[in-house]
Amino acid sequence: MRNEAIKRVALVFTLFDVDGNEVLEADDFDLMSSRVAAAVPDADEARKQAMRAGFTRYWNTLAGELDSDHDGRITYDEYRACVLSPERFSGAIDEFAAGFARLGDLDGSGTVARPVFIGMMRGVGFDLPNIHALFDAFEPDDDDRIRVDVWEAEIKNFYAPDKGGIPADLLAVSPAA
Repeated sequence: MRNEAIKRVALVFTLFDVDGNEVLEADDFDLMSSRVAAAVPDADEARKQAMRAGFTRYWNTLAGELDSDHDGRITYDEYRACVLSPERFSGAIDEFAAGFARLGDLDGSGTVARPVFIGMMRGVGFDLPNIHALFDAFEPDDDDRIRVDVWEAEIKNFYAPDKGGIPADLLAVSPAA
């Protein structure tokens, strides 16, 4: 397991812990998906539902794999063990990545404009300089748009324990100046 993967997962845990109580709960995922949906008011309802379904499956997979005492809470150590195990979590990540990235494709062009990308990523809680750095790493076109499939693939890479030196690592460093 690469150190970069551990840093990425630690960051996401803190972002998903929306209420800051140091455990993940279903409410954290509901709140996060609501913040992301609010960041993209022009997205159609079907895309919003697909994104929310991705968040729900993410939570349900965590709870099903890890919540042995059925208290509805997942600690960081439990979280890390699951999300960095592709055999346990890849289906949830695939659905999450697809729903999340495709939400930003407002016009069905297969691309996401920078302002939409920024809004969605701020809705998750990433730092603005890091968001811009990631967007730029995706090599936007002349209209300042990135391809949905590239973003979706990088979301999956974000959770891959064997990946390092990838664009997603830009999200887990101290905010760029």
